[in-house]
Amino acid sequence: MAERKHGRPAPPTETTIISADWDGRTVTGERHTRVLFRDVDMTELVNHRSVFEECTFSNVRFNVSTHEDAAFINCTFRRCSFFEAAFVGCKLTGSMFDGCSFGLLKAEGGDWSYVGLPGADLRGSTFSEVRLCEADLTGARLAGAQVRRCDLSGAWLHSADLSGCDLRGSDLSALDPQVTTVKGAIIDSVQATTVATALGFDVQW
Repeated sequence: MAERKHGRPAPPTETTIISADWDGRTVTGERHTRVLFRDVDMTELVNHRSVFEECTFSNVRFNVSTHEDAAFINCTFRRCSFFEAAFVGCKLTGSMFDGCSFGLLKAEGGDWSYVGLPGADLRGSTFSEVRLCEADLTGARLAGAQVRRCDLSGAWLHSADLSGCDLRGSDLSALDPQVTTVKGAIIDSVQATTVATALGFDVQW
C-alpha cells in the first residue's frame, strides 16, 4: 500500500455510502466531508463545483466522468478507475492515490499540489497548466504523457519515467536527470538550460 508523504495517515471517515449508483448523475455544489464511498459507480458523473473533503473512495469507478471547478481536498483514492476522466479547474490538494488506474486521464488547470501519485501509471494522460507543487510522483510512469505548462516545483520525481513525455513550459527545477528516466522527453530551450545547470554545466551564451 502506498503511503502519504512523510507517513501521514489518511483522515478518518464518519459516514459510509456503499454500492450506490451515481452513473450519469449530475451533482452541483454538493459538499461531502469525511465520507467513505465504497464500490460506488460514478461512471459519466458530471460534477460542477462540488466539494469532497477528507473523503475516502474505495473501488469507485470515475470512468468518463467530468469535474469542473470541483474540489477533492485531502481525499484518499484506493483502487479507483479514472479512464477518460476529466478534471477542469479542480483542486485536489493533499489527495492520495493508491493502486488506481488512469487511462487517458485529462487535467486542465487547477491545483494538485501535495498530491500523492507514487508509482502511478499515467502513460497517455494529459496535464495542462496544473499546479503540481511538491506532488509525490516517485516512480510514476509518465512515458508518452503530456505535462505542459505545469508547476512541478518541489515535486518528488525520483525514479519517475518521463521518457517521451512532453514537458514543454513546465517548471523542471526539481528534476534530476540522473535519477529520473528522461530519454526522448520533449523540453524547450529555457528548460534545457535549467536541466544543464542541474547537471553542473556552466551555460553561457
